[in-house]
Amino acid sequence: MMMKRRDFVKTSGALAAVSLLGMPHIARAAAKKVVIVGGGTGGATAAKYLKAADPSVEVTIIEPHRTYYTCYMSNEVISGVRPVERIMHNYDGLRGHGVTVLHDQVTGIDPDQRSVKTAEGQTISYDACVVSPGISLSYDKIEGYSAEVATKIPHAWQAGEQTRLLRAQLEAMDDGGVVIIAAPAEPFRCPPGPYERASQIAMYLQQYKPKSKVIILDSKAGFSKQGLFIQGWERLYGYGTDNSMIEWHPGPDSAVISIDPETMTVETDFNDDFTGDVINLIPPQTAGQIAIDTGLTDDSGWCPVDMKTFESKQHKGIYVIGDACIATTMPKSAYSANSQAKVAVAAILARFKGEEPGIPSYVNTCYSIVGKNYGISVAAVYRLSEDGETIVGVDGAGGLTPMDAPAWALAREVSYAHSWYNNIIDDSFG
Repeated sequence: MMMKRRDFVKTSGALAAVSLLGMPHIARAAAKKVVIVGGGTGGATAAKYLKAADPSVEVTIIEPHRTYYTCYMSNEVISGVRPVERIMHNYDGLRGHGVTVLHDQVTGIDPDQRSVKTAEGQTISYDACVVSPGISLSYDKIEGYSAEVATKIPHAWQAGEQTRLLRAQLEAMDDGGVVIIAAPAEPFRCPPGPYERASQIAMYLQQYKPKSKVIILDSKAGFSKQGLFIQGWERLYGYGTDNSMIEWHPGPDSAVISIDPETMTVETDFNDDFTGDVINLIPPQTAGQIAIDTGLTDDSGWCPVDMKTFESKQHKGIYVIGDACIATTMPKSAYSANSQAKVAVAAILARFKGEEPGIPSYVNTCYSIVGKNYGISVAAVYRLSEDGETIVGVDGAGGLTPMDAPAWALAREVSYAHSWYNNIIDDSFG
């Protein structure tokens, strides 16, 4: 790697510290109010850092679910490595920081009145609103698929019951069965996720159902960390041989366009049919529904934002972070959401003080566990472009796991991945 991992970790920590320490501390007669819509990683991080930077700000986070299941590390649940309880988190940590946690469903955001309405009839005013709604699944883009069908053909791209369902189906499958994973076109949440999932499922099958295989039907001609994944598949699962446990069919011809849940058959764009014993169908995605309903999205289905502050380009006073926003080169990942939350918080507090927000830095890192004692990763530091219109990578910062990494280094990546998970959970929810 061009930057040693310990140096990247130091840089990431320093950027987080600058985001926090550089935030203005405000003393005002009337407390400012911030409402956060969505209690995932982005929303939780924003809530925690707002209270840490200025305890006088009244912070309310609105999230319908009392338990948050992380999609990141859910592939280990699907493969049986991690119990589901270890991706479950509550909001007690945020309450301990003085955040008001409201378990309710947001039904509307009024940008003109600067208020949020909930299903239980509450109307909450705000001085600034952070919207971190995650994703919506576009079931209608695949003929025969729907939220109802997903109770039989799981997507498992929103963790929780879907994660449990896919795990149970793998356990029930006979040895010699076929698992189909349909990967969507970009942009979508967690670009390396389908390929880590294929790896983790192959790891499980190799040990318990060695006559089985995983078929990836892709909408894309390439994917994130492709060289590293394929190298891992060759070493661990016989990729490229007649006995390979993983088959990858590149797009666009292999994009799944329809499904028959009765026959467990999918049809691709090239009119090929594939039948599976377990099908994990990950549909195309857009920003979470509340962002669409509020008019925060453009024709792409995602939310355009000011790259310097993450304030919506559609409605002033609303800041959109995480998977829902268009952050140019930053991937839709948990670590991106965590980083974007800190930038948005700094911008909100600067605005409250009547100051111009500083020039932000952004970070992302993503680990993928390909097999037992075999991990890979990508890390990046980003900056604002000179014209302020895009987020660009910093040359020489971060990097990929080297293709010639020795076995001990690949094993260490797995321990790093688990440590990363614990740290981001503590930083966001702790």
